[in-house]
Amino acid sequence: MRSGIQNPIGSEKAVEVKSDDLRCAKAMRVTKLALLTNIVLTTFKFFAGVVGNSAAMVADAVHSLSDMLTDVAVMVGFKLSQKPRDSTHNYGHGKIETLSAGFVGLVLFLVGLEIFYSGLEKVLAFFGGEILQAPGWIAVFAAVASILSKESLYRYTIRHSRELESDALEANAWHQRSDAMSSVGTMLGSGGAILLGGRWAVLDPLAALILSFFILKVAFDIFYRSINELLEASLGSDVNEEIEKIIRCTDGVLDCHKLKTRKIGSAIAVDVHIEVDRGLNIVDAHQISSHVENKLRGTYGGNSHLSIHVEPHPGNTDF
Repeated sequence: MRSGIQNPIGSEKAVEVKSDDLRCAKAMRVTKLALLTNIVLTTFKFFAGVVGNSAAMVADAVHSLSDMLTDVAVMVGFKLSQKPRDSTHNYGHGKIETLSAGFVGLVLFLVGLEIFYSGLEKVLAFFGGEILQAPGWIAVFAAVASILSKESLYRYTIRHSRELESDALEANAWHQRSDAMSSVGTMLGSGGAILLGGRWAVLDPLAALILSFFILKVAFDIFYRSINELLEASLGSDVNEEIEKIIRCTDGVLDCHKLKTRKIGSAIAVDVHIEVDRGLNIVDAHQISSHVENKLRGTYGGNSHLSIHVEPHPGNTDF
């Protein structure tokens, strides 16, 4: 006869593992779609750049090639971050996801610098008297195809990054949009040069120059946030205040202090001391601690790393 007693701790771990697996599966599906799109686009852009005699489109193809590399990096990061906790990684491997987001941010920053340098070089050459060669229409068609596909891919990826709370996916989404933005510059420059004449070919590098600043800003924000997480930065005053409010609203908690927070991949880590009535026995005090833990997990996810220290409230002197 089977016992009716269940193991709540084991069930909680099973739910946590299942949730992490589903999150990883969704993220991998999104990134695989991005990788497939980038393979097709990169091939078409290189062909259009060579046939259409467009240096801008060849550079755009290189940008798409960097997207492929970051897609692979994000996929590897997600796969490795799903490794379970072990004796040498007590908090799991979630930081690998943060590391992959930082890598994408760094690559995006380098791409922004390359676009800025390339655009500036062409603009200076134009004003120095050099005649820039007008490209063919195939470069314009390739740019339009890139804008439509990469902007759609950005919206698809950014939506899932928010749903899954993934910095790595968010960084990759912005990398997709940076490709669309560089293609806007290529389209304007190539189209302007064809429609208005060769002397307007400077529109291409000018547009790329302006767009590079937006790319650099996004890259810096992504990289800075990732480095902050790797350096154990707190979750911020707003989140900390919300955590304290949740704890203080728990029945039996008289006060809390020494709150420390940080992010580990998609999960959060909380270390806090709670104060309870010193007249309580250890079982009741532990029960209050469990209530705090359950409320925090209900708000921030079952894979949260929580350390709740119970102390007697100093105001209780009747014991």
